[in-house]
Amino acid sequence: MQFKDHFINNRGVTIHCIESVPTTDEIQTNLSPLLISPGLSMRAEEYKDLMEQLSPRRCIALSFRGRGLSDTPAQGYALEHHISDIVAVTKHLQLENFHLMAYSRGVSYALGYALRNRPPLRSIILQDYPAAHKQMSEEWAEDYIHNYLIPHHRIECIRVEAVHGIQRESQEVEFWEELHSIDVPVLVLRGATEEALIQDEHEQQYSKHLTNGKVVTFHRSGHDLHNTERDKFIHTLQAFLHAH
Repeated sequence: MQFKDHFINNRGVTIHCIESVPTTDEIQTNLSPLLISPGLSMRAEEYKDLMEQLSPRRCIALSFRGRGLSDTPAQGYALEHHISDIVAVTKHLQLENFHLMAYSRGVSYALGYALRNRPPLRSIILQDYPAAHKQMSEEWAEDYIHNYLIPHHRIECIRVEAVHGIQRESQEVEFWEELHSIDVPVLVLRGATEEALIQDEHEQQYSKHLTNGKVVTFHRSGHDLHNTERDKFIHTLQAFLHAH
């Protein structure tokens, strides 16, 4: 397997994504590709290990605007701008009949994309985030920068300008009442400790509104379930992808 970088022009904003390309010996045409919508501060490079574990499946991870090697515009950080980044990647790579996986705030971008664009999806995987795009406060931005990004050395992953742009342009949007219109299988992964962002009431909402949904709980994990219970995460993901 090899990795290929793409730099895509999305209305003047360059969006970077990484594609895993199976070698000739690895190619299996029956495996639908997987597109990854990362968490708030994550960049495409952080998914290389997962792509290798999912080989020979073709995988694509993008860095949203203001993250990684993507451009950092002065403005344009609302929900619709992040959705447009996903659209730009899918059009550039001509993705069809693909799986869509999202983590944390990337869930809101992925759900917005799926519900507003009706792409030809095989399935959706949502990791530990409610079906909502949250409005962020000024206090959140300063706390996130100084108490998370800087001490955890993640300033190179998401620029300060992007954090302030997200806070400034974010508006509350809930998707719960629209989930019934998703006609492909949906896998919801949640943690169980106090750090998890899906609570019991959120699980109930997912179960109520999804017509073809399944919730899997990682009992020893919080929000970072794909790392704290890595083997279970990979097994659960692989089984779901192969089933659909």
